[in-house]
Amino acid sequence: MVLADAKAGKRNEAGISAVLGILKQTFGERFQTGESFRAQHAHTTTYIPAQLPDGVVFAETRDDVQAVVKVCAEHKVPVIPFGTGSSLEGQVNAPQGGISLDFSRMNRVLEVNAEDLDCTVEPGVTREELNTYLRDTGLFFPIDPGANASIGGMASTRASGTNAVRYGTMKDNVLALTVVTANGEEIRTARRAKKSSAGYDLTRLFVGAEGTLGVLTSVTLRLQGIPQKIAGGACAFPDIKAACDAVIMTIQMGIPVARIELLDAMQLRACNRYSGLTFDEKPTLFLEFHGTDETVALQSAQFAEIAAECGGGEFLWTVNAEERNKLWKARHDAYWAARALAPDLAALSTDVCVPISRLAECVAETQADIEANGLLAPIVGHAGDGNFHVLVLFDDKTPEGIATVEAFVARLNARALAMDGTCTGEHGVGQGKMSFLEQELGDAVDLMRQIKEALDPDAIFNPGKIFHTH
Repeated sequence: MVLADAKAGKRNEAGISAVLGILKQTFGERFQTGESFRAQHAHTTTYIPAQLPDGVVFAETRDDVQAVVKVCAEHKVPVIPFGTGSSLEGQVNAPQGGISLDFSRMNRVLEVNAEDLDCTVEPGVTREELNTYLRDTGLFFPIDPGANASIGGMASTRASGTNAVRYGTMKDNVLALTVVTANGEEIRTARRAKKSSAGYDLTRLFVGAEGTLGVLTSVTLRLQGIPQKIAGGACAFPDIKAACDAVIMTIQMGIPVARIELLDAMQLRACNRYSGLTFDEKPTLFLEFHGTDETVALQSAQFAEIAAECGGGEFLWTVNAEERNKLWKARHDAYWAARALAPDLAALSTDVCVPISRLAECVAETQADIEANGLLAPIVGHAGDGNFHVLVLFDDKTPEGIATVEAFVARLNARALAMDGTCTGEHGVGQGKMSFLEQELGDAVDLMRQIKEALDPDAIFNPGKIFHTH
């Protein structure tokens, strides 16, 4: 389970000692070994224990990245890439020690090709920084995982978010990468062309690899035009099944919804209290439509008809930007709203994804499991693609509390896999989902190990993540 997979690994003490000395001499004040710096670069988002690196390098150029990788490769010391630290499954932990490679200073937009609807950025650029930069071009980058994550981290975890139902996930929006490999050399995985049949798809190999195969130094992204008009709103339903049925009908009818988010009654109660909303505390869908005045009005009317057919209440929608922003700010604050329900308890955020036709069944069974075990666990989901999150609030000070929540997570994943779903729709594997990946893909994980061993023979890139190497 999670804590078993997050155990510390064997440290290369001699190699780490040598690397610390070399990096201090090379980077001066841009290399830090103080405990506060190291603690900031370990996992603290959920209850997975923090495992601190031995030092932190603040890289400013690709040459810096290559220098760090080369010296760590020579001494067989782990390198853990670090974006903003918003990952949820222990991806930035250092179970064998090593060097955290911080990309916050590699935050330049290198190129924008407005005519081609693409751009190239350094990995430390955050999605909000990128969209602020792009605003005057009439373009935007649509992937929105909620947190103001770095583009490099989003690519590495194959992130998605609220807009995925219309615009896809990171795997659909990354055109090319430059990557520093285990020998310290930089490779380019593709060109800017929108399609290619030239050789292996190395871009997709590194997207979602969670830093275990190489270190990203630039990311070329697909962009979208800012919609002429955006409409958003919310609609309450009598139960989860009715809300999910409305989602299924919306998708099957081909209504090009941009966002369609599901909040269960407990999550909506938390959002009402935290964000000052006044919605009925029932299962609720938050929606957004992109297009022209005419198309967003038509799509909103079509959804209102579907909602009524499924027993939903009135669909209250608006094109007022301030009202929409308040709605989506509340959605993005769902994690903190849920934490506020029981601030003294620990939190474990987990996600699964199932075929959309099984979403209502999976969510309903999960709610029954939560109730039967006396858990406090709001649910929020990217309903349009069958992905939902459960934030379990629990006492992590007792073995019984931890055992209860880990057993619940195991049942949740088994339930999703039994429905031909996946153990994670967007959080990634990290340390927290390792055992479930084996259940999901079986012998295919051995092939992943072979790829890892071929590209990273000394296992220096983010070891102890996704799977254990033999």
